Amino acid sequence: MANHLQHETSPYLKQHQHNPVDWYPWGEEALTKAKKENKLLIVSIGYAACHWCHVMERESFENVAVAEVMNEGFVSIKIDREERPDIDQIYMTAVQLMTNSGGWPLNCICLPDGRPIYGGTYFRPDDWINILQQLEQLWANDPQTAFDYAERLTQGIKDSESLQINRIPDAYTKADLNAIISPWRHSFDNQYGGYNRAPKFPLPNNWLFLLRYGFLAKDQEILTHTHFTLQHIAAGGIYDHVGGGFARYSVDGQWHIPHFEKMLYDNAQLVSLYAEAYLQQRTPVYRRVVEETLEWVHREMISDTGGFYSSLDADSEGVEGKYYTFNQEEFESILGNDAPFYIRYFGLTPNGNWEDEGTNVLKTEINADKLAAQMGYQGSNWERDLKDTKKKLWHYREQRKRPALDNKILTSWNALMLKAYVDAYRAFAKEEYLRIAKENAHYLLDRHVLADGKLLHQSIGANNNVIYGFLDDYAFTIESLISLYEATFELHWLNQAKRLLDYTLEHFYDNQKAAFYYTADNVEILITRKFEIMDNVIPASNSVMSHQLYKLGLLFDNAYYRQVSAQLMANVFPQLKSYGSAYSNWSIRLLEIVYGVYEIAITGSQHHDLRKAADQYYIPNKILLGGQQENLPLLKGRITSDSLIYVCKNNTCSLPVSTIEGLKKLILEPEIE
Repeated sequence: MANHLQHETSPYLKQHQHNPVDWYPWGEEALTKAKKENKLLIVSIGYAACHWCHVMERESFENVAVAEVMNEGFVSIKIDREERPDIDQIYMTAVQLMTNSGGWPLNCICLPDGRPIYGGTYFRPDDWINILQQLEQLWANDPQTAFDYAERLTQGIKDSESLQINRIPDAYTKADLNAIISPWRHSFDNQYGGYNRAPKFPLPNNWLFLLRYGFLAKDQEILTHTHFTLQHIAAGGIYDHVGGGFARYSVDGQWHIPHFEKMLYDNAQLVSLYAEAYLQQRTPVYRRVVEETLEWVHREMISDTGGFYSSLDADSEGVEGKYYTFNQEEFESILGNDAPFYIRYFGLTPNGNWEDEGTNVLKTEINADKLAAQMGYQGSNWERDLKDTKKKLWHYREQRKRPALDNKILTSWNALMLKAYVDAYRAFAKEEYLRIAKENAHYLLDRHVLADGKLLHQSIGANNNVIYGFLDDYAFTIESLISLYEATFELHWLNQAKRLLDYTLEHFYDNQKAAFYYTADNVEILITRKFEIMDNVIPASNSVMSHQLYKLGLLFDNAYYRQVSAQLMANVFPQLKSYGSAYSNWSIRLLEIVYGVYEIAITGSQHHDLRKAADQYYIPNKILLGGQQENLPLLKGRITSDSLIYVCKNNTCSLPVSTIEGLKKLILEPEIE
């Protein structure tokens, strides 16, 4: 019989609906039951594409003996971390405080009121049973010890990532940036790119900061290592060379063997990163990666209504990576006479290059296109032949059972992919990218924004379960709408961004602590409200808010927005040099403060053509605005019948120029002081 998850819409929760464990979704029913029966809670958190979540389910949650222990002594709650990142955030912090590590599956044992007393990640069945029995005995015989520990741990959760309010410095300097960069350099892997560690995560925001820093600071060492890293990531098995898109991370230090799950948020940020890197260094592989990844998104990850789905599983037919791998014989049968070259190009061997004999995870050398040139391929002929070969391999692969799709449509991740499409449009001028971005923006604004200004965290499912937006939903949606304005000069996108920003200031911002809570003040309150400060695989919502406050502060000439942004930066600034990788998005904001931001206003009837031309130059510290109406402060008095470009920086504006050559002279040659 199905348990209490049977009416949920989350694919992850539905995976567990027939477990013998009497799972409940998070909600009043489970919490009331725990209090009424005075039972400890088991809060178990994972997500649909998580390989080790599947392993623990098979070993423990489908095990009748384990289920009996859980059902007899506990009330068990199963949570999709992507649906409820607020809950995951709290219990992940608890586990990190207890064990100095974290991950998924995440399993916490809690008091009936939800305060944690024990936790960890993956447990073997016997270990899990043993832990549960010990905690059940503790609760029965010595509950005060549990209460005392829960009190201390909950206080630790509340104190984590809290900030001291600091005075805003008179100025930040290049020395401040150097203090961040200097220790960071020592962690670089000069053989394979990235950092000297395994597993390896792409961490797109890290490389976005280092790309911009290397360019603006004219630090060739940083710039070279950044491109070296991007080329290794694109060449490795972490990239799906047949179907496009990136896996979440590589388990080794060579970017070769991926943890095969594909997440929307990773791919969105990597598209934006490679599009920007292409503008700085026009490497054909970067363009290829962007185009192939967006082809995958369009083919497999867009709903009929224009929303983007969340992820593809790591497993198919219960085997990790089975859908993606090849043996050499398959290549020979698919490609015929072309097989020897592509076997070499993609690094296949008869014995295989992975754990199972004969199994290969495709990869290339970072200079693999030179191999093609040596074989007589040239320019467009090579690109066409490579594309045709990948298509043959993809059609063959499609005969296999595909990994499961998590069809949740999450606001924050959709906003990241919306911006990715905009960034790709601005880099490559493909109108199709802008069309898809606009469709998604309309979807989010029509389906995810309520009449009272609230933003939903995800599309409402068949069970009508409403989850209101978290700070990252607002932050990334605001960011995506600003980027859409910069690509079109259509003011309604900017006005929508401003409305959402004003809502966050009213319902998320704490004036006394000068930071934004992750949850609003008018939704369900958990055991604590947390601030999200440290950047991770996805930038922290407070760092994203700092950027958007500054941008909208400039565009609408709103001093309060800029003040809030500046105070956020001042509060976090002392932490930046301690661990640059964990504050990379904050460091990008610092980079803009130190080097300044160009406000480029493009007016007149030719503004679209001039905007497209301006976007072909790498100017990472710029904001674009324009059009033919005086609808923003910086455009007042600047709209004429002629097409003109105005450049302002540090409260100083240049005389207008009428050509892109004039713009280059203003920005890329002598800087405005």
